[in-house]
Amino acid sequence: MVDHVESAQPTVHRPSTVSEVAALVRAAAQEAVPLTVVSGGHGPWSHASASGLRLELGELSSIEVDGTAVRIGGGAVWGDVATALAGHGLALSSGDTASVGVGGLTLGGGIGWMVRAWGLAVDQLVGAQVVTASGDVVEVSATQHPDLFWALRGGGGNFGIVTRFDFDAHRLPGIALAESVVDGDATAVLRAARELLRDAPRELTVTYMDVPPMDPSAPAGARLTAVWAGPDPEALRVELAPITALDGVTTEITEPAYRGILMEMPQPEGGEAPAPPGFLGGNGLVADLDDETIDRLVAYRREYPASVVFLRSLGGAFSDVPQEETAFPARTATWFVMAGAFDVPGLVDEQGREKAAADAQRIVGGRLAEYSNFVDRERPDAVSGMYDGDAYERLRAVKAQWDPQNVFRRNHNILV
Repeated sequence: MVDHVESAQPTVHRPSTVSEVAALVRAAAQEAVPLTVVSGGHGPWSHASASGLRLELGELSSIEVDGTAVRIGGGAVWGDVATALAGHGLALSSGDTASVGVGGLTLGGGIGWMVRAWGLAVDQLVGAQVVTASGDVVEVSATQHPDLFWALRGGGGNFGIVTRFDFDAHRLPGIALAESVVDGDATAVLRAARELLRDAPRELTVTYMDVPPMDPSAPAGARLTAVWAGPDPEALRVELAPITALDGVTTEITEPAYRGILMEMPQPEGGEAPAPPGFLGGNGLVADLDDETIDRLVAYRREYPASVVFLRSLGGAFSDVPQEETAFPARTATWFVMAGAFDVPGLVDEQGREKAAADAQRIVGGRLAEYSNFVDRERPDAVSGMYDGDAYERLRAVKAQWDPQNVFRRNHNILV
């Protein structure tokens, strides 16, 4: 049975078996207890304090490798996955941070360093084990419960608890990494990056980030980072020449392990990391990185000292996947864009909050869709904008079939 809790503190369970997960789901559904699922790692629901049942999957973190087939527990984190796969000469396109959970990132799509070479995390997913709202344990794939499998690839945690992810990994003998510090106005650098990525080899994925002083994993200032999917630093150097030749750009090229390019979140001593500050911003998958968007990004970072702007190139393998194959939206997008100010007392005053949020939304105003993994709070009115129209209606139908009582609702909730 699940203990009823009326306070803001949830009852926490850390199951170590799939049968325990199933029993907890059945009990929560039977007693109408609110259920929060944390699939390992950090994210907005890692800090949820709502009452009810909090189910943390960190004990389900096994990683099994057979050839290129990889079976990963629903509570694993990407840093551990990268370490385990490196011994086999393999890798998966994951997120940017070692402590991010496999489950949360994958169910939302999963834009990472290899997105142009290999696509999204969900594009490598070939099957899953799912505990449904009724407490049943089902295996899903393209041939087993295909509608549920389709919905899992981008539809978030709306349809069940994934206790095991089955991926098809990629051979990766090595990578090349270029880190370019941008001193001064970044407009020319971003325009050069846009032109370069229009027809760049898919081995190349580029990220631009400009941040204030925060922590060692994200050095302050503007930085363009490029990853080449292969052990060829000279090829990377040649491709980046239009950028590295610009004034104010200082570049270093290295050959780290794939695990080495995943950022480390600072770990506080003696307790869990505090919840991140509020974020007054927005994100979008955009068809093109036009001059107006670039100008607004540069101006935003200059106007709001406690802000961050972020770009990630898309295309390549990301665009190879037909739109209808997964629930993830906007396969024609060529860039992911994010901007916003941190809502920290003393850094953004009351008068400036509304303007900071509005200015960030203008940057992504022409987006094709919003990327759910970069939305840090529940916004029911915005969920439909995270999907293409046809996909959203199909997701609602799958939700009605597999979770008609909305047991799994503490997420970017799809309503029947």
